[in-house]
Amino acid sequence: MVLDKDTAKKTAELLLQINAIKLNPENPFTWASGWKSPIYCDNRILLSYPTIRNYVREEMAKQVESLYGKPDIIAGVATGAIGIGALVADFLGLPFIYVRPEPKAHGRQNQVEGLLDTNRTVVVIEDLISTGKSSLNAVSALKAEGANVKGMLAIFTYGFQVSEQNFDEKGVTLHTLSDYEYLMEQALDTQYIDEEQLNTLLEWRKSPSEWGQ
Repeated sequence: MVLDKDTAKKTAELLLQINAIKLNPENPFTWASGWKSPIYCDNRILLSYPTIRNYVREEMAKQVESLYGKPDIIAGVATGAIGIGALVADFLGLPFIYVRPEPKAHGRQNQVEGLLDTNRTVVVIEDLISTGKSSLNAVSALKAEGANVKGMLAIFTYGFQVSEQNFDEKGVTLHTLSDYEYLMEQALDTQYIDEEQLNTLLEWRKSPSEWGQ
């Protein structure tokens, strides 16, 4: 769920501006899952743009407090959200930890890296939500370590129905700075795409695993 329309459109505008989000309906991308897609999102690139990363950091920090109150700890999901999560934690003056996809195979075999005492309140920062499985895996790892996870805030979501179902089933609250609808609106308003391309992008979102086959 998006909290603020102006922030959603501004975030979409900035991500398009730096090619963190690329739209190419005529020459689709292939995701790691094998899905064909007219859109590709890599929000890690915003870390290379100081003005934009500061905007995202401050908007996320404000929304963390507005939505969840000030938690004890900020957690980032590895690897995509480690950078922005650390920036948000720094802005709020809070400790930072991050969560690996799975425990290390050596050493202390940690999955959660950093100091996490039992019953600490945690807000999870994510860069991108697709199906939500990796994000929710991080939440499960934090809960297993005794964390009180208040919710998650991400930069962007594709808004797939499967991700909404996954978050509902796990009882995890998700908010994002921007989403697919605001991205489409902004891309059309700025003539980044035309009406025909918009229709292609909307059709893809209905059934992304089958599109282009």
